[in-house]
Amino acid sequence: MEHNLWPFLLHWGITAVSLWVASHLFSGIRFASTGALIVSALLLGLANALVKPLLIVLTLPLTFLTFGLFLLVINALVLLLVSALVRGFTVTGFWTAFFASIFIAVFSFIIGAFVAGGTADYTIQMPHSGMWL
Repeated sequence: MEHNLWPFLLHWGITAVSLWVASHLFSGIRFASTGALIVSALLLGLANALVKPLLIVLTLPLTFLTFGLFLLVINALVLLLVSALVRGFTVTGFWTAFFASIFIAVFSFIIGAFVAGGTADYTIQMPHSGMWL
């Protein structure tokens, strides 16, 4: 169990740091408290794991038509969704979310590559045995 928990906590922390740095670089992103930042990072990871794949499948023709650039719009919409759900986290508009989501993705990738020992492979592994708990 502890072996599977560390990659999750690492990814959560990297997302929180990326959101925090983005809030200092983009004037349209604000956190009212540290708790709002932590909850936002957790909810952003959850939304990226559950909501984003659904949006990608639903907009697949548009994504193909734009050669994948519509994925940037989906990233911005997911960030706006998280800001609408978390009290204390505000994003002022779509374009702020658009550029901030690009920054967050790139910054998270770079930090993840340094923290994971030179590789960006810090994904959560499923148990190989039949036991999940």
